[in-house]
Amino acid sequence: MQPFEIPLKVLKEGSNHFEWSVGKEFFEAFGNEEILAAQLQVEADVYNHNYDFEVESKIDGSVTVACDRCLDPLEIPVHTSFQDDELTADQALDLSQDVYDYVCTALPMIRVHPQDECNQEVTKYLSK
Repeated sequence: MQPFEIPLKVLKEGSNHFEWSVGKEFFEAFGNEEILAAQLQVEADVYNHNYDFEVESKIDGSVTVACDRCLDPLEIPVHTSFQDDELTADQALDLSQDVYDYVCTALPMIRVHPQDECNQEVTKYLSK
């Protein structure tokens, strides 16, 4: 799993920038078998305001899941962000759960290829 833990006590005052890459193994650590592949970039800006902290994070890239119609791999773009402004210096900030949750909720409920792009061998049996 990626090291998404940031010790707030040691951050310099002002803005602190962090970047991580996320792959399939990150989702496997959460027991998620739906994500077949992932290529995500996570950026977090943590602002230290003398014992009060805020974080702004954005996630960009793509994940691959099985198409609900033909079961072939389907790449889905992911562009999402989140922020938290109620952090205190006695906490270590762990963004792992937030990254996982925001990526999973950014995925559509129905995951299918665009019209006529599904595996034709499989879809011919669906129309019978």
